[in-house]
This record gives sequence, structure tokens and C-alpha cells, in this order.
Amino acid sequence: MKSLRLERDSVWSATPTPFTADGRVDVASVHRMIAHHVDLGVSGIMLAGTCGEGPWLRDSDRETLAKAAVEAGRGKLTIAMQVSDNSWGRVLDNVDRAASWGVELAVVAAPSFFINGTTKRLVSHYVEVARRSSLPVGLYDRGTHSPYVVPESHMPEILAEPNIVVVKDSAQQESRRKVYVAARDARPSLKIFSGSEFDVDEFIAAGYDGVLLGGGIFNAVMAREIISAVRAGDLARGKAAQARMNDLMYRVYGGTKIECWMTGLKELLVQLGVFSTNKNLLDYPLTPQCLAEIKGAVTGTDGLGYRQEMLVSKRSFTPLVAA
Repeated sequence: MKSLRLERDSVWSATPTPFTADGRVDVASVHRMIAHHVDLGVSGIMLAGTCGEGPWLRDSDRETLAKAAVEAGRGKLTIAMQVSDNSWGRVLDNVDRAASWGVELAVVAAPSFFINGTTKRLVSHYVEVARRSSLPVGLYDRGTHSPYVVPESHMPEILAEPNIVVVKDSAQQESRRKVYVAARDARPSLKIFSGSEFDVDEFIAAGYDGVLLGGGIFNAVMAREIISAVRAGDLARGKAAQARMNDLMYRVYGGTKIECWMTGLKELLVQLGVFSTNKNLLDYPLTPQCLAEIKGAVTGTDGLGYRQEMLVSKRSFTPLVAA
């Protein structure tokens, strides 16, 4: 799947969605967002995931977001989009719409409302999507964070479907991790990406191919350093790089309780000149402490050097502010 940029050691971003002050998709910021990802060397982005507030977006905003991202990113990175829904028929309709907008990869998570949610029906849901989808499919596994979970004993049946080309594993369960590694070893065309950004080093050491991170829009360079260290067999350097990335994420997200999560992330992007507002649909707060930590990281006044890891030396777009 070389055309989808799913090569080993890929860094992908489950990107947040930029909004105008009235909560609609900000097209100009989408273009800056794509350019920023390209500057960071990101291989692909997933639109409308959890970090992208996809489950809460209006249908018209999903279309606006996808079309703007495709226009800005065509040929520069792969554009994926979450298409999850409560029946395989509805998922396939979402896939076809996404394909018509130019999206290249359809990502499917668990349904949010699934009556008679037996294992047989749930497995069938994913299998029907994989076999009927007009686009290659990515599986987004949130494990027990989802209301409907496929038992590990039945995952191989789903993962054997040839049209499922990548897994975003955000389950944070070692037993499921082993299932994914075994499935990839049995079918090397399947790629497995960690969606858990606080322990990238552990997933890469376990044999994962790459990462698909909600913080990829600012921590992609740091994630690549972690991957490089682990691949070189220097697990101590990888662990240190992971600790450094975690520290930055806690500063941006509002400490270990992640109390500022979405607003903090978008405020960082405002200060980097990528987004125009920190508006989000989930109403996270922005505490004074979180704001101060973000300003320190962006300006470099914290003395920790995070600015150099969030910004490349040459930017291919004009930021809204002088970051």
C-alpha cells in the first residue's frame, strides 16, 4: 500500500479540526493545517476522528473539512477520514461520500449504538464494511473505551480481510497488541499503528509499524525520534524521548488529568499560527496554568527547547501570528 504512505516507521496525525468563532469549519486554517503537517514530515492525516471531533460534526462540515483537506494535501500526504456509524449500510454510505470528496482511506471504529450487539453481529459489521467498501479500510480500535468490543478471539477473522490495510490501536491492552502483531506477521500487507501517544516506545518495541497520534500535529518530530531510537536498539534513549514528549503533552493538555485537552491543543495551534481560534465542540476549559505552559513552550521562554521540536526551520505557509 505504498500509495497510502503506510510504510514502516510512518508518523500519521489524527488531526484536530479548526473552527471559526461560530463553530464552523475554518477552510483557511485547514490549508495551514495541511501545510504544517507536511512541514513536520507527517505521512498521512485522519480527519474527523475522536481528536477531530468527528462524532459531533455536522454533515455539511464533514464535507467542507474533507474537500479543503484534499485540495490542500493532494500528492503531499494521504487523507483518511473516520466513517463510523451504527450499521454497515450507513458506514458504506459514509465511505462513498468520503470517496466522492477525494478521501483515500476510510477508518471505521465501533458503532456507538448497536442493538442486539452479539459478537457474531459485531464481527459481521466489520466484515461487511471491509468487503463492500469502495475505499481501503482502516480499523480504529478503542478497546474498552468503546461500548461494543470485539473479543480478541474473533479479531483474526476481521483482520484477515484483505481490504483492511491498517489498524489504529488505541485500546492500550497488551493482549490485543499481541493479536495485532500476530495478524500483521500472518499478513504483512496489514500495517499496525499505535494510537497511544504516551507509550509509543513500548508499541514500537513490540513490533508496531508506525503511529497515528492525536498530538501528531505538534509532536510528530518527537515521535519520530522515539521510533528512531527504538529501531536502533537504544531503548533507554527511546524511553527518555518518550518521557520528554509526555512532558510536553501534559503541558499542552493540562496536566495528568488532561483537563484542558481539546482547548489546550487548539490554543497551541493558535499560538503556532496554524488555527485562528481554539473553538471546540467539547467545551474543555483553558486554565491559566495551561495557557502559561503553552506560551512558554511556543515562545521558548520555558528554556526546555520544545519550540524547536514543534516548528521546522522553514515553514511553507504564512502563519497567522509570528510564532
